[in-house]
Amino acid sequence: MPATLNWNSDGEWTAQDEWGMRDSAGRRFERDRWQARLDELRAAHHVPGATLAVLVDGQVHELASGVLHRGTGVEVTTDSVFLSGSIAKVYTATLVMRLIDEGRLTLDTPVADVLTEFATPDPEATRTITVRQLLSHTGGVTNDFNHDSGRGDDCLARYVEAARDVPLDCPPGTAVSYGGLGYVVLGRLVEMLTGRTWDQALKDLLFAPLGLERSMTLPEEALRFRVAMSHVGEDGADPDPAPAWDLMPRSAGPYGRVIVSAGDMARFAGMHLAGGLAPDGTRVLSAAAAAAMTRRETDVPDKWTVSADGWGLGWTLYDWDGLPGYGHDGAAIGQYAYLRVVPHAGLALVLMTNGGSARLLYADLFRELLAELAGVTMPAPFGPPAQPPAVDLDPLLGTYRREGVVITVRRGDGGPRMRYEFVDGMKDMSPPLDMELVPVTPGVFAASGAGPSFSEDYMPVVFATLSNGTPCVYVGMRAAPKVA
Repeated sequence: MPATLNWNSDGEWTAQDEWGMRDSAGRRFERDRWQARLDELRAAHHVPGATLAVLVDGQVHELASGVLHRGTGVEVTTDSVFLSGSIAKVYTATLVMRLIDEGRLTLDTPVADVLTEFATPDPEATRTITVRQLLSHTGGVTNDFNHDSGRGDDCLARYVEAARDVPLDCPPGTAVSYGGLGYVVLGRLVEMLTGRTWDQALKDLLFAPLGLERSMTLPEEALRFRVAMSHVGEDGADPDPAPAWDLMPRSAGPYGRVIVSAGDMARFAGMHLAGGLAPDGTRVLSAAAAAAMTRRETDVPDKWTVSADGWGLGWTLYDWDGLPGYGHDGAAIGQYAYLRVVPHAGLALVLMTNGGSARLLYADLFRELLAELAGVTMPAPFGPPAQPPAVDLDPLLGTYRREGVVITVRRGDGGPRMRYEFVDGMKDMSPPLDMELVPVTPGVFAASGAGPSFSEDYMPVVFATLSNGTPCVYVGMRAAPKVA
């Protein structure tokens, strides 16, 4: 039966089943054994430094391994802070749900009713896109509008104003398509309703009541602590320190920049496991809001890029052979973070890394931890079968486009190929990628790897259809409709 977390008089979480009795699974976290395993796997996968936090039986265990910076040799400690990348979206979603708790808006409030500066090139979409759709990535807005709106407190307002002319990836409500722009809009919505910057609202409404002393949003705040440096390089070799620690503008905060220790992220997850309660009994989020965030809003055609089976309100949803869970992945200039929550076991796992083949470290370590502490079997690594199936390519060939990206699928000498090209404002992101596509199923293909943030050896390319009948292709969890 499912376990939940409740707080006791000592300010600690206790795991209880639905009848109010303490979970009797008898799990004991063997710290020395898992420290040795973290050290072993981190070195094997050329990850310079990593921290691991495990919330189990109401207690947060924190482990550290390696170095923060290969150039200086400064060691990672459990209080070190890392960039969490897109896991920031869950923090923003939690802020929005707090405002819904207070009656300031509802999930089905059209965003433009509250945030009059919000607009898209499609007047009907502008009028109808809801808070729920932005939280669940079904609003059609893009992930790839990179706009530096400055360092001022008005950066989110300036970003939302600049985004008014950015085309939608697809019509609202027709598909799930991972979108960072929508979370900047949600961050600005928080600012409008609280009268505070998104950064300050996060401090006042989440960090402070949860006692999260190593959680922040700005680089100048991070410099008070031991900070992980980003590293980049080729797979299978030790990476070098990146030219810059973080290249994201301040406006990326609501979708991409919460700087945090692994232990603090585990405590944040613990609040969700406890139905919105902090360990001292402070009500941070209503139990109804916490539950709503983990309720399936949409299925996900691409079940491999971030291991998603569905999406809730901010949370990625997982189905491990019938055992449900939730969490999120994050990537930021060579730093990769992974959060997994298993409600039936009262378990949360957090891994933060600063480069190397982090995805391989995550896969090996979490596969073992989830099996031992929660009885969860993670899916096998994504890749083509030994005998790829025969596939009719004709319906799939052509050009697909979303904001900043053109994808061309064609026949090559050895089989289907895909050209992935950044255009317009994204044209300087990377040279075009030309990859072989190997069939996995008639609608799913494995492309040659595109970096450690993707699956272990192959990148999923998934062909699907929007609810309006338009063919599309998913690469990196973003839907690109067919245009030719």
